[in-house]
Order: sequence, then C-alpha cells, then structure tokens
Amino acid sequence: MTLALRAMTRLANWPDLAEARPSCGTGRALRSAQGEIVHFHSDHDVDLHLTDRAIRRFEDHLKGATAVRMVPGSRWVTLHLEVDADIDLLLTLVSVALQAHLTSPVADDAVPASCNDR
Repeated sequence: MTLALRAMTRLANWPDLAEARPSCGTGRALRSAQGEIVHFHSDHDVDLHLTDRAIRRFEDHLKGATAVRMVPGSRWVTLHLEVDADIDLLLTLVSVALQAHLTSPVADDAVPASCNDR
C-alpha cells in the first residue's frame, strides 16, 4: 500500500471529511462542509488547501519542512510523501486546515483556486 493510499484511508475515517471528486479532475479528494481540503494526485504527491491566514501563521514551519512545497500566491501546499513521518505531518496539517476553514472562513477561501497539480 502506498503512503498516499495509507494517508487517504486514515483521513477517510475522519468524521469531518468525505470523499469527493477533486475540482482539478486528477486523483481523489477529501472535502469538509466548508470545501475541498486535500487532493491525492499520485502515490506520493498530495495537495492541501489551507487558508491564507493559516499559511501566513505557519509559513516558517512549512518552508522548513522538506516534504512541503509552497507555490507563491497559492492557498494550496504540496506534500511529497516519502516516509511514514510525512503522513503524520499531513494529518497534522489537515487538522490545521479543517480548523482554519471552520473558525476563520474568509470569502476568498470559500472557493479554492486551482490546486498545485498543474
């Protein structure tokens, strides 16, 4: 079982997430009531939708994580899953994303821009 599939399986059991078609049309996605949260594009690459506020708050930590790739101006961050610890990082960031979308919804974040899989 690939790391992405293991992560997807774990996250699919979270009560606030449901499987959905990704708006980008590639791979599989999980969404909350507030919108798309995560896209699984390959066996190793995952895009996670954060709010602008969450990205600014955790930017130094995100930039310091070797598994994370940030695209300037995007509300999505890409995680490259190489080891089990990357799944743990993804689960933590999904929790941050859910909390960010729930507690501080911003009009611009309601409809996510294209994910980073382009």
